[in-house]
Amino acid sequence: MGRAFEYRKERKFKRWGNMARVFTKLGKEITIAAKAGGPDPDMNPRLRVLIQQAKKENMPKDNIERAIKRATEKDVSDYKEVVYEGYGPYGIAILIETATDNPTRTVANIRSYFNKHGGSLGTSGCVEFLFEHKCIFKIAPKEGMSLEELELELIDYGVEEVEAKEDEIVIYGDFKSYADIQSYLEKNGFEIQSAEFEYFPIETKSLNQEQRAQIEKLLEKFEDDDDVQNVFHNMEEIEEEGVEKEEGNED
Repeated sequence: MGRAFEYRKERKFKRWGNMARVFTKLGKEITIAAKAGGPDPDMNPRLRVLIQQAKKENMPKDNIERAIKRATEKDVSDYKEVVYEGYGPYGIAILIETATDNPTRTVANIRSYFNKHGGSLGTSGCVEFLFEHKCIFKIAPKEGMSLEELELELIDYGVEEVEAKEDEIVIYGDFKSYADIQSYLEKNGFEIQSAEFEYFPIETKSLNQEQRAQIEKLLEKFEDDDDVQNVFHNMEEIEEEGVEKEEGNED
């Protein structure tokens, strides 16, 4: 789970090519969180984590404040979070998360990308069952902390996996356990660096190089759209295959 998540993040940031896209995405998430739970981060747990994440990404303070202010302005259009589902070529399931102030424009664009690249936009729920919805927290390690003890503690809060990285700890849990996990981490003095939601495919499909290239072109069209926040799919990642082979050789 961990390697697949990190690979997708690296590929996305490489494709975006600059931090402006990251700031735009975070800004929309901050506005949506402030609109839903209020502009005060002390009273809004989701907003509190997003602000911390934005600071870690070196998002300017003015941008953060502007995103929060947008949620309270009456004359500004609301962002709506809409998830679109469909199939690309070769039966690859694709799930697209968007944040848009014009759903009519967004759905027209999403449908157009599918149609032009041999896929089709489906109805709500048509591919979601092929994925598991998870939350991912990244926290700073604490001196003298036992990873095993932390994992045992967090199992009761819906955590499924804890992974140590060079300068951070990554925690994977069920989507519905987000609030409980955040509450535990904050109460126990852990520094939350980021908190995200991710759809992991239950099973992946293997494609040849030519087929992969066709799917990649479609994914690029989605990810280049300013209304799109995240894109998930069940195409097997090449890096995952390499990891599996290495692990198999170790046995």
